[in-house]
Amino acid sequence: MDQAQLPTSGTYLCHGITWASGDPRLLLAPLPGGPLVYAGIMGQRLGYQVSGTGRWCTGQYRFTDRVRVEAVACPDRAAAEAGGQCAACASRDEFRFAHQFHAGGHVPDALAAYMAQPHWLYLATFADGTTKVGTAADPRKRSRLDEQGALVATYLAASPDGRTVRFMEDALTRRLGLTQTVRATAKLTALAELRDLAPARTAHQQHLDRAAEALADLNIPAVLEPWMPPGEGNLLGAPGTERALYPHDLREGEHGLTVLSCIGSQVLVSLDGDGELPYLLDLGALKGRRIALGAQFSSPPAAVQSALF
Repeated sequence: MDQAQLPTSGTYLCHGITWASGDPRLLLAPLPGGPLVYAGIMGQRLGYQVSGTGRWCTGQYRFTDRVRVEAVACPDRAAAEAGGQCAACASRDEFRFAHQFHAGGHVPDALAAYMAQPHWLYLATFADGTTKVGTAADPRKRSRLDEQGALVATYLAASPDGRTVRFMEDALTRRLGLTQTVRATAKLTALAELRDLAPARTAHQQHLDRAAEALADLNIPAVLEPWMPPGEGNLLGAPGTERALYPHDLREGEHGLTVLSCIGSQVLVSLDGDGELPYLLDLGALKGRRIALGAQFSSPPAAVQSALF
């Protein structure tokens, strides 16, 4: 997946933001068909208009070998049903059983092989101090955390396989009350209100100390390896950087945005003709939407005060 420029024309089904290549890219499925496009966004202008209403199937994940999965576009570009997929893609998606793998039930052979590889247990803390516990397969050790949108994170422990690491994850949730999910809207709001990195760092260290104690009680050796945030998020993660929440709904109308910084799927952007105030928004909101790309599209006027004073 080489670095690709954002297309300047055409209609696409947006699959959201991916960090699978080591940098943030918009994942686009061409309409009416064709392979997925991994388009770099940093420093690039995204001009688009939402086509129609509703959500469309974002395909499935397919095992490419024993240790990796890749995104595959819906061949029919069908309307989405439960979980953002059409019924046909949901039935073919063997990776959907991964989250309940440790609880028993159906396990496809390809998933069993994938889960047999080493995994990592991690803690990730967001701009408001909320901390989640999560897991990542070894090939996804870096990209899994890059896509979370956290400010601070630490790899807690190495696991020989995916089943064991999920028991570790559940154990920390039970013992420490740590969540396993954080809503995208909460991440966005926290970044909009970011004024000081110290509270997030303090919260992370407190959760880290408790997690290490809990792992010791379970006779699980802790590695406590810090995650290094990608440089693409430096501007957005700097609490002195002015920003305001983007005042328009990304899922309708037309927009013109130049990406300045990115943390997870949250981006800081400038608008055409506005050289002063950057805006904060979540490009993940475009997942499942059909968009027409073009340089002629621009955002409506916005007179909004800064989120920081």
